[in-house]
Amino acid sequence: MLLTVIFYIGITVEAMTAALAAGRRNMDWFGVCLIASVTALGGGTTRDILLDHYPLTWVLNPYLLLIVCAAALFTVAIARVAHRLRWPFLLLDAVGLVAFTIIGCNVGIEAGHHPIIVIVAGMLTGITGGILRDVLCNDIPLVFTGELYATVSIVTGTLYYAGLTAGLPADLVILVAIFIGFPLRVAALVFRWEMPKFVYDKDLR
Repeated sequence: MLLTVIFYIGITVEAMTAALAAGRRNMDWFGVCLIASVTALGGGTTRDILLDHYPLTWVLNPYLLLIVCAAALFTVAIARVAHRLRWPFLLLDAVGLVAFTIIGCNVGIEAGHHPIIVIVAGMLTGITGGILRDVLCNDIPLVFTGELYATVSIVTGTLYYAGLTAGLPADLVILVAIFIGFPLRVAALVFRWEMPKFVYDKDLR
């Protein structure tokens, strides 16, 4: 139940932030809704396609598309004050990242995949939507520019899987994963923690 609530909050926030990204590229309303749908549902879709897990989440529950598009169009309506909601967006996005990761891990576990694939499934669910959004908006994905985002997803997925493997109650493991993954992401935002970058500026010609 907790994961379901967070999932709906997560896709709503992802749709809203994606709508703002589309607005910065002067897209029409169809473009806004498309970018929002790809961002909010793209992670789970990519995971399901790669793991041969069907039906896709939004095919099984088409109302998800309506929720995402409604959130995107609502963002268009409040765009002038959206900048004041930066931190609420970031905090809810952090919660969504953790929830998406756990949900993705569950899909991998239920399909009987190797632990590495389980963690990768969680990571794909958590970060791929944002990657697709940035690519479609002609930006370098934030997750590739030092943002401590994928790392948080990997840590969360590893903790979650390890807790389940240890035989701990599922609800307890979910709470532990949330109470570690969420503060880690927030701390990365506050203290600007980043992954080491590879800089190579030599011309091989």
